[in-house]
Amino acid sequence: MNQIRYWFPKPYADQVAKLRVPFGFVLLVTFAWLSRPTPESMAIGLPIGVIGMLIRGWAAGHLAKNEQLAVSGPFARIRNPLYVGTLIVAAGIVVACRDWALAAIFAAVFLLVYLPVIELEEQHLRKLFPEYGDYADRVYRLLPLRGWPGGGGRFSWKRYRKNEEYKALAGFILAVGWLIAKWSLWRV
Repeated sequence: MNQIRYWFPKPYADQVAKLRVPFGFVLLVTFAWLSRPTPESMAIGLPIGVIGMLIRGWAAGHLAKNEQLAVSGPFARIRNPLYVGTLIVAAGIVVACRDWALAAIFAAVFLLVYLPVIELEEQHLRKLFPEYGDYADRVYRLLPLRGWPGGGGRFSWKRYRKNEEYKALAGFILAVGWLIAKWSLWRV
């Protein structure tokens, strides 16, 4: 197999990869402005976000960037569990915020920014690790439909810290704090 299918032209993917961080700040301001949380929406959305954070944290504890191909933990089922976790976190935040415009913006950013970045990262991994092609043939990019045999590596807190996943956790905690504050200060 080892057939590569890319959805986005490389120049476009290169450009949006550079804009990923600025897009994050735009999303942050949009989230702060559009959010209309209620206790009910937070009770539904925030647990979804926690599940996404757990997936991200689990993946970060198995990832040794550019040192070895990650095939253990969630990487045994999904090639991009950090992005899947991010998508689940965003879905939880959107539910907690109760705003369709924010949902549309998050979806557009995922499709137009994150998917091209995922493709760039996969091109990099193909060059770096000869076994990546076989792995990619076996494990789907974003859906846990097939698995990689073996991959019995263990979670490592050292890798979690080295990958600075605590920053994503801190961001999530700040977002939750903002939602609680916005609801309590601006409720009608």
